[in-house]
Amino acid sequence: MQTLTLLHSDTFPIAKYAEALSREAIAPKVVRSALPPADGNGLAVLLVDRGNHANGTVMDGHTAVVGIGLDEQPRWLSEDDIYLQLPDNPSAPVLLSAVKRAYQFLYQKMRADQLEKQLSDRTRELRKVSEVGIALATERDHAVLLTMILSKARELARADAGSLYLLDEIEGEGDVLRWKLAQNDSLDVSFEEKVLPATRRSLAGYVAMTGETLVIDDAYDLPADAEYSINRSFDEENGYLTRSLLVLPMTNHAGDIIGVLQLINRKRAGAPMPLTARTVPDAVIPFDAETVEIMRALAGQAAVAVENNLLYESIERLFEGFVTAAVTAIEQRDPTTSGHSFRVADLTVELARVIDHMDDGPYRHINFSGEQVREIRYASLLHDFGKVGVREQVLVKEKKLYPLQLETIRARFDFVMKNVENEAAQRRIDYLLQFGRDGFDQFSARLEEETRAELERLRNDFAFIAKSNEPTVLPEGEFQHLQQLAARDYEDIRGEKRLLLDPEEVRILSIRKGNLDPGERGEIESHVTHTFNFLQKIPWTKDLVSVPTIAFAHHEKLNGRGYPRKLTAADIPIQSRMMTVSDIYDALTATDRPYKRAVTTERAIDILKMEVNDGLLDNSLVDLFVEAKVYERAGVQRT
Repeated sequence: MQTLTLLHSDTFPIAKYAEALSREAIAPKVVRSALPPADGNGLAVLLVDRGNHANGTVMDGHTAVVGIGLDEQPRWLSEDDIYLQLPDNPSAPVLLSAVKRAYQFLYQKMRADQLEKQLSDRTRELRKVSEVGIALATERDHAVLLTMILSKARELARADAGSLYLLDEIEGEGDVLRWKLAQNDSLDVSFEEKVLPATRRSLAGYVAMTGETLVIDDAYDLPADAEYSINRSFDEENGYLTRSLLVLPMTNHAGDIIGVLQLINRKRAGAPMPLTARTVPDAVIPFDAETVEIMRALAGQAAVAVENNLLYESIERLFEGFVTAAVTAIEQRDPTTSGHSFRVADLTVELARVIDHMDDGPYRHINFSGEQVREIRYASLLHDFGKVGVREQVLVKEKKLYPLQLETIRARFDFVMKNVENEAAQRRIDYLLQFGRDGFDQFSARLEEETRAELERLRNDFAFIAKSNEPTVLPEGEFQHLQQLAARDYEDIRGEKRLLLDPEEVRILSIRKGNLDPGERGEIESHVTHTFNFLQKIPWTKDLVSVPTIAFAHHEKLNGRGYPRKLTAADIPIQSRMMTVSDIYDALTATDRPYKRAVTTERAIDILKMEVNDGLLDNSLVDLFVEAKVYERAGVQRT
């Protein structure tokens, strides 16, 4: 019954309308104080005449005013209030008509308000679902993704608790449910992932097997013919009460069920927290149809996000395996450098983390995102892949001369030494034939001494050649003696004059740093270009697109003396500068290689600083590398 209210009036004879109002199911009520707000469930019409004093009256959206005999609309009415004007002493039909119209206006307004609120609520919920969908689509961490799915679903559904299961298959066991996550706002209970049989006996198993959505108003009052049941042990052990449940399949775009989302105890708005077994009956309500539809949409988005995430992880594992295999294949061509690429990656990534936490210095404004760190790591791992295009004999060359070249020189010296011995023997024979035994002993002793001295000289000369054949880390060596040896000749087996060392051998032995001549060094240096050309052929994702460029510049130097493009400081990416420091440090300190001895950490740092002084390396990066002890933090310290 609607309420007709007369506000503090002694002049309006409402009593004479009582019978007519009663016939219309309207109960008149005389109020001699300010009108209280309507209760929100009914509609009230306020009759106001010249005897009323309604200033300060509290109005709400469910009250209309009928003015009787007023000269003008009351000034205390707002623009949203409904107002109808009647003359003094209206007839019963006129009053009833006005009251009916007032109620009609009120109902329409109330219904419009309800629809507007429903639309606003639905729009807000859909916006949240959209926002959640976007967040799910961009999250790459699988554990974080699952946590976000369950927490956002509970937030939108006002669920006190929930669980998330993923459907899996185990060889020999068939389909199983992996209970990945559980959340509860009212209880602090530890959780461990479990593997459960996927059968219709549990709620989650039933939904996973049938694809149906379960909407349960009272978990303790299930249908008698239900195949599923709930496990009450959790409630009994924790003083909890499970009442309303919503269990939904997580179905991907192909219609396949990949998991189950279970929401527990939808809370009434403003429900006291935490819930207990005593408060649940009053604080928990069923999941309504609108919430079910919204959760179905969210579960679908969640399924696609989980599947995409698993696919993304699978692709990452595949690519990681490819990178590892590629690096391993390259390093197997030169076993002495085994592990170099992995160590350089560790060092460079650690240096990036140091820079990322800098509060001062030239790089304080630089921050590397997780994607950029991955980009640095892949560029570092693959920086030497182009060595696949370098001849293996050059790649694994240990000394300045190739082994066959040194053996040729050794054979030459052996031949000369044998000639010296043969010549001494022939001279003894000639002496005996000419002079007999007279004075032979003295002659033989002198000849023995001369022969021994000549052989010793030849042995020393070859030792000098062997020493000159050793590569050096820094430019060093005096090679005038090589020029003297290059001028010496001997007679071969045919009696032809031959040089003890040919000009090509002298040129190679005169290399002042390392073990490669310019042609070989150019071939080695070409590996950078080979690396770039190879990496460019890979369809990198947007977050890894700079991998080829970073790797391409790892042998460039700030003063333009690097290779292959002779870039200067302004054109070298900071990621490449970082890799250069790491690359040089590891090359210096790595385990002894046939063409060089490993140096200590202290000596390697000295050499890095020398290269800074020569304008080759970034001073700030070397300082950070040393001060932060990156070589220790990355686990590659050398002693």
